[in-house]
Amino acid sequence: MTDTMRPEPPQYPAGSFVEGGSHDAGKREMWIGELEQAPARLRETVSDLPEEGLDTTYRNWTIRQIVHHLADSHLNSYVRFKLALTEERPTIKPYDETRWSQLADARRADIAPSLELLEGLHARWVYLLRSLAPEAFERSFYHPESREIVPLWHALAYYVWHARHHRTQIDWVKKHKLMR
Repeated sequence: MTDTMRPEPPQYPAGSFVEGGSHDAGKREMWIGELEQAPARLRETVSDLPEEGLDTTYRNWTIRQIVHHLADSHLNSYVRFKLALTEERPTIKPYDETRWSQLADARRADIAPSLELLEGLHARWVYLLRSLAPEAFERSFYHPESREIVPLWHALAYYVWHARHHRTQIDWVKKHKLMR
């Protein structure tokens, strides 16, 4: 298949994030379970890629950059959760994920450390989440870029989607660019 015949990568191959509006105990546990499985699912998704396949682009980022972005992003989110649990509605520090993706570690480093980071990070995050009383999910942080107050239950739902979103991007690359 020539490049001109390849379909254009969709912006949201897993669908757009939909908040859902509610968060009962069952839904929260489902999200926590998905968060717990996310690192293993990502590892499985990239396990059959040759080294050069990691430098295949999905829209603006390579698969390598996507994997490193997941580690960076989820690490930032975990810190935001801890801040929201220990401070009254903290204002979080945004970061420029595009500029982070241009740093040498995101563009060229082996993905193994980011996969390992995600495994340990998610283990800690899931332990923390399962220790929380239901009302703790109402705690929130203020995001100065979006100017929104973000409750933890909403952030949890978003980061479950975020992991799925990027894993689906990698699957798209494998299907349409690598596995012909």
